[in-house]
Amino acid sequence: MKNDIKLIDYLASRRSVPAFQMCEPGPDRAELEAILTLAIRVPDHGKLAPWRFVVYQGEERRIIGEELLRLALEKNPELSEEMIAVERSRFTRAPVVVGVISKAAPHTKIPEWEQIMSAGAVCLNLLMAANAHGYVSNWLSEWFAFDDRAHDLLGVAPDEKVAGFIHIGSTTFPITERPRPNLDDIVSWRGAES
Repeated sequence: MKNDIKLIDYLASRRSVPAFQMCEPGPDRAELEAILTLAIRVPDHGKLAPWRFVVYQGEERRIIGEELLRLALEKNPELSEEMIAVERSRFTRAPVVVGVISKAAPHTKIPEWEQIMSAGAVCLNLLMAANAHGYVSNWLSEWFAFDDRAHDLLGVAPDEKVAGFIHIGSTTFPITERPRPNLDDIVSWRGAES
């Protein structure tokens, strides 16, 4: 993706690439910092920054994959060889994985729901910022985002939740379109027609 593409053209063609279709190269430290700097430019009522990032890269991704496999086998010792390979590769499919961690909590003025939506906005901005830097990306959550046994391994505190794992890398696969909802099925018009 070129950096000079017009925003409207980008939005008309924005597409996630499956993590298993990603490869090297991924962004380096300077690019990641630039991507994260763009990602935090989201609506944030009360300026709480009710989210944070954990960047997983290098050998750490393989170590996490082995631990996630161990946890998966504890739950289901009868995993197929195919599923063992899937569990082992959860964090090695893309060169970089960024965990977006929601710190949403009760607040006297800012509803917790708004804080959660702000974390979702960070996830989407992170996808778009990675694309703007010439990388492909995908927002996943997967079972371990909701399994407290994995949270310490992933750097998630007991009072936090995972908003998503953003996989960032390159691809050699063609980027294809998928079906989108028909506006007639999802839009209700109220008031005068313009």
